[in-house]
Amino acid sequence: MVEELVVAGAALASAGAVYVMAAARVVKQYERGVVFRLGKLRSEVRGPGFTMVVPFVDRLHKVNLQIVTMPVPAQEGITRDNVTVRVDAVVYFKVVDAAEALVQVEDYKFAVSQMAQTSLRSIIGKSDLDDLLSNREKLNQGLELMIDSPAVGWGVQIDRVEIKDVSLPETMKRSMARQAEADRERRARVINADAELQASRKLAEAAKEMSEQPAALQLRLLQTVVAVAAEKNSTLVLPFPVELLRFLEKAQQQMPAPAAAPPRTEQLPPAEADPDAEAPDGVTQGANSRQD
Repeated sequence: MVEELVVAGAALASAGAVYVMAAARVVKQYERGVVFRLGKLRSEVRGPGFTMVVPFVDRLHKVNLQIVTMPVPAQEGITRDNVTVRVDAVVYFKVVDAAEALVQVEDYKFAVSQMAQTSLRSIIGKSDLDDLLSNREKLNQGLELMIDSPAVGWGVQIDRVEIKDVSLPETMKRSMARQAEADRERRARVINADAELQASRKLAEAAKEMSEQPAALQLRLLQTVVAVAAEKNSTLVLPFPVELLRFLEKAQQQMPAPAAAPPRTEQLPPAEADPDAEAPDGVTQGANSRQD
């Protein structure tokens, strides 16, 4: 009798151990457990840690709640300005409702991938080439909204969407390179013209100052000679226009002449009457003529 009780106890213990081993489950911190009992969803979602299910009756599905990084295959399309491009992107999403992610859609990862591809092709068709190259932030927001709208009903939240690369045809790359080169050349010419305008204004101011002081032009000429001679030239040819000489001569003539000194006069004492004194020739001739 005792032996039978011992055998029965051992059998019960073995059956209990087997039951516990079959019913025991461990859910990780970043997971949630969804239980289906005979195919019916249990409302309670199992949290992280140790949990028990009914063997052969309950089925536990673990759902990862971490952010999933999913690359979107490159999609080829035609932009609104009729340019063929190839664009690829990446989607970051996570599950916020484990039960909905299992019940509402068969494979939520595949569904998000397909939705991202179709949305990317739609964005390409609605955008211009300049927007794809320079205004990606706005396109990323629009793409995120397009994917997030149906994903909300699947218990999935789209964290962000990023366009990684935009591939252009070789002909378009060459055209853009020529356009960029022409633009740089245009800016260089504008800068050069602006510099010439500023230089002409400064030269006009210098000419105005030199016209008021004619000697400044000669000083400037001497400074030019000194600057040229500093280059260690053996021969210096300096053309000197005749008009410059005439200009300097005219300027010298216009300068006021110094005031002349008044003529010096000497007063002689009156001569005494001397009958013997000889009178000048004119006086004598006049006296003789009166006598006659």
